[in-house]
Amino acid sequence: MDFKLEKTDSQSKARAGTITTDHGTIQTPIFMPVGTASTVKGVHQHELKDDVKAQIILGNTYHLYLRPGTEILQQAGGLHKFMNWDGPILTDSGGYQVYSLSARRKIKEEGATFSSHIDGSKHLFAPENVMDIQRQIGADIIMAFDECTPYPCEYKYAKNSMYMTHRWLKRCCERFDNSDPLYGYSQTLFPIVQGSVYKDLRKQSAETIASFEREGNAIGGLSVGEPDDEMYEMCEIVTDILPKDKPRYLMGVGTPLNLLENIALGIDMFDCVMPTRNARNGMLFTSEGTINIRNKKWENDFSAIDPNGTSYVDSFYSKAYLRHLIISKEILGAQIATLHNLSFYLWLVNTAREKILDGTFYDWKSQMVKKLGQRL
Repeated sequence: MDFKLEKTDSQSKARAGTITTDHGTIQTPIFMPVGTASTVKGVHQHELKDDVKAQIILGNTYHLYLRPGTEILQQAGGLHKFMNWDGPILTDSGGYQVYSLSARRKIKEEGATFSSHIDGSKHLFAPENVMDIQRQIGADIIMAFDECTPYPCEYKYAKNSMYMTHRWLKRCCERFDNSDPLYGYSQTLFPIVQGSVYKDLRKQSAETIASFEREGNAIGGLSVGEPDDEMYEMCEIVTDILPKDKPRYLMGVGTPLNLLENIALGIDMFDCVMPTRNARNGMLFTSEGTINIRNKKWENDFSAIDPNGTSYVDSFYSKAYLRHLIISKEILGAQIATLHNLSFYLWLVNTAREKILDGTFYDWKSQMVKKLGQRL
């Protein structure tokens, strides 16, 4: 993997760059649609590529490991071939899913033991086998195994967890560096900064992660319930430390407003289930603010979902029609809403990139922040 930093905004830390992988290039800042179990829910792969304009998608190690399983994925020739997606893929390590299974898992130095949410079977995720599993899945960018701490979290727990994440990272790197890709293309390992919302821990973790000199770095353990201001504070501390010549990935974030604020802090990559999950519940993101399409006020509104045309579906469907589909529980309603939200997210990061390159990001971002916080 290669990263070229093209420009940094003069009034913020916002950056425009290009990541090159064996499955194609990614122009940053970028949002990655979440394809948890080898599908972005309700969206065809050709729609992701041609309509949403997704440049990279995310798969989930925990879910893919349990179903369909790595044996099936290997027989298929890896996740790209299995799901017929020829662009870049990133897989998380499963650390967040293990964290979310608090009643079903135990964490110790060896790794994390957990019970499957599918059939209750017992499994172990350790740094070594998580590297093996992600080799078998075959993503272009894979994540180190870490512990995601909850919020709120006591300082002592956060500190001990951070040190264990660092020890796990050393084991991940050793296993990764002593194994080979399985499908004829290269893979890249990103470490993950932890430390909860404690400034000294975040600083220490960022310094430790940077010392491993991998090709990119991630920031985890945020967007787990902490106030947005604390998220931004932690990101600012970390981006001041992580190397400028490598991409920075903020995991699991977030709202359109979160994206813009964190782009301004120097983040390059994002993922979140929010645009797809909220779409299925009738919440739509637009350049003028957020819409709950279930509200009766949209019943006879025949205008486009977003008047500024941020999504290709805006030229086909009205608010009234989409509301009818959602209220009627028609599958097409969830599909249209999902396509709209994903298209909007990609429009947002692509426009941010354009504004960084032409030197107008700061003013544009200030205007957009006011709009994005509105409920229409």
